[in-house]
Amino acid sequence: MLDIQRRRTRGFFALITLPATAMGFALSVQISVLSWILATRYHLDIEEIGLVWAAGPLAGIVGQVAVGIVSDRVWVWNGRRRVFILVGGIVAALMILALPAIGAISHALRFESVIGVAVTVSLALDLAINLSFNPTRALIADVTPEGPERSRGYSWMQTVSGSFGVLAYVIGALLGNDMLIYASVGVVLLLSIVPILLIEEPRTLPPPRETGSGASLRVIGLLSPLAAVLVYDVYAMAARLMGAAPMSGLPELLCAGATAVLIGHALVTQQPFRRIIAAHAMSWIGVQSLFIYLVSFIQHRMPWLDDAALGRVTALAYLALNGVAALAPALLLAPLAARFRRVHIHAASLGLMAIAFAAIWSLAHSPAMLFVLMAIAGIGWGAIVSLPFAIMSERVEPARIGLFMGLFNLAVVLPQLVASFALGPWANEMHDKGAIFLVGACCLALSAMLWLFVAPIGRKEQIYDSL
Repeated sequence: MLDIQRRRTRGFFALITLPATAMGFALSVQISVLSWILATRYHLDIEEIGLVWAAGPLAGIVGQVAVGIVSDRVWVWNGRRRVFILVGGIVAALMILALPAIGAISHALRFESVIGVAVTVSLALDLAINLSFNPTRALIADVTPEGPERSRGYSWMQTVSGSFGVLAYVIGALLGNDMLIYASVGVVLLLSIVPILLIEEPRTLPPPRETGSGASLRVIGLLSPLAAVLVYDVYAMAARLMGAAPMSGLPELLCAGATAVLIGHALVTQQPFRRIIAAHAMSWIGVQSLFIYLVSFIQHRMPWLDDAALGRVTALAYLALNGVAALAPALLLAPLAARFRRVHIHAASLGLMAIAFAAIWSLAHSPAMLFVLMAIAGIGWGAIVSLPFAIMSERVEPARIGLFMGLFNLAVVLPQLVASFALGPWANEMHDKGAIFLVGACCLALSAMLWLFVAPIGRKEQIYDSL
């Protein structure tokens, strides 16, 4: 064991964040580049771009839970999480390298359309990120004690990861997205391989209160607030694959109604994880709508931009968002969370992000205004990628942290599919593409309200007490 790990110095906290930083950097590149490439080089419309983006969450539905369960129980290469981080990092780097070659690959395979190859590359990239992201986060919980030091670990994770995310958007804005792609391959490989070989993982974790398949099934049952969303996602994907005509919004209305009932039930139960899942899911519908459709929004609101300028404006918008998000956890959110309830700080951050989204819808008609409002939204984004992990990890069993991380991240991938399948066709028909931000604002505001139902940790809530 390294001395910095034994003493848990600042260097150690920086070190344990680097694997998550590698995956965050890969995700930043995907966010910055994927829609831009599809829209400008291959001229896909907004609905087709949404379909390509749906590939990743589909990979996450199975991958995140499976990897979470397995990584809690295996010991390979002197680590519990190590093998998943190494394999995921290598595959992610290769798939990033394949992004600018989508057209060439499609031509070599004699496909008429690039969308099949685009979906495949996106699927493989997201599968690699999903394979590694949960283990990188669970690693922090494994090597830090519960309480302030674990919260410190997740704050460091977002600060370091966010700083590298800012670097990604700086490279894209100053040197172009092609240079960003090639630089990211080296960054992802370096940060996913070297640090994990230096970190010593604990061989044993505290045993779970319950064991056996029945206990795991009861844990998975805690996802009930998202049951209707899962059914809708399966239906929407099947309908797309079979080429079925849309049903004029009826499935979306049924999904919304059933989800409202299930969330209402979650709020009256004594299981905090259900409430956390419901609240976190709503915020990701809003966030994913930004990631998928920002390029289309800028094209509509600022039609004078050529392809190169569109890429720069998109990169600078994400730079504003992630620049603030990188600094907010350490400089703003952590000090406030030490004084007030962490859940209240998170809810307030989401409320501020909802206001910023609504302002983008009504006011963002120039790059400068978009950048300012994206910076304000960055406070909420910084909260989303840091605070929920600390809130959740304090309410679950350490021996099942990988499983719970996987389930927790289904509150990310299932809403992401809703943003792809439900919002894409609707946005394609809307004259004002800015309405996407209005929908996002409503989802973020609802998420902020739902987080207020998560009881304080001082009440000694434990998720396994009520399975």
